[in-house]
Amino acid sequence: MCKFSGLLPILLLLSGLLLAPTWAGTRLQLITTDYPPYCAADLPEQGVFTALAKAAFKAGGYETDVVFKPWARALAEIKAGKHDAILAVWFQSERNKFLAFTDPLWLNRIGFMGRVGELVDTQHLSTLRGRKIGVVRGYANPPEFEAANLTVDEAVDDETNLKKLLGGRVDLALVDKALAEHLIRNRIPEADGRLEWREPPIATMPLYVALSRSKPGYEQRLLAFNRGLAEIRRTGEYERILKRHGITQ
Repeated sequence: MCKFSGLLPILLLLSGLLLAPTWAGTRLQLITTDYPPYCAADLPEQGVFTALAKAAFKAGGYETDVVFKPWARALAEIKAGKHDAILAVWFQSERNKFLAFTDPLWLNRIGFMGRVGELVDTQHLSTLRGRKIGVVRGYANPPEFEAANLTVDEAVDDETNLKKLLGGRVDLALVDKALAEHLIRNRIPEADGRLEWREPPIATMPLYVALSRSKPGYEQRLLAFNRGLAEIRRTGEYERILKRHGITQ
């Protein structure tokens, strides 16, 4: 027997440690806000977007924990470098100064819900003049919608907006598709089969995970997340998560 054979296990262990990614075993802290069905502390898997983000990070080699804060506070804390990444954020040039954006994880589809059986042409906004469109007070609506200068009726939130549509108080409701489906499924079951989504959407807005630029190694984590996202798409895990949440892209 070779006198160096006893060293072989030690050498193999050391080589494995040297070759292992430096980020292996790192646990990241993510922050977001309640934004059902995408992110919410009381939803299964903390929402579909949270589930997708955690799966992509895991495929890239990271375990994650998520904390929920009001949106303004979440942005302030990620800007201050208190967390590794923020979930469910739209790109803005100002945010790009302190956040590094991943590949898009989701596409917000902003458009109209209408009443089943009522034929209303929503493909051309100019044809909607004279109709009353339900919107939510304080929301930033798509530029195309604002430019059309349509008659709007404001509600305090999306749930109220859809209830007004169901009751005939507005002709259409401007809303995110997945959010509308979530509300009908969980909070307005009487609207099931009576309200429907109208294609095409007015706008499609990419929704991202964004990493804090103030955290050392964020570039490596960004690349790992993007690799992980590509992997869960390739294996079908992405679609399986959507199916578990009853959501279609």
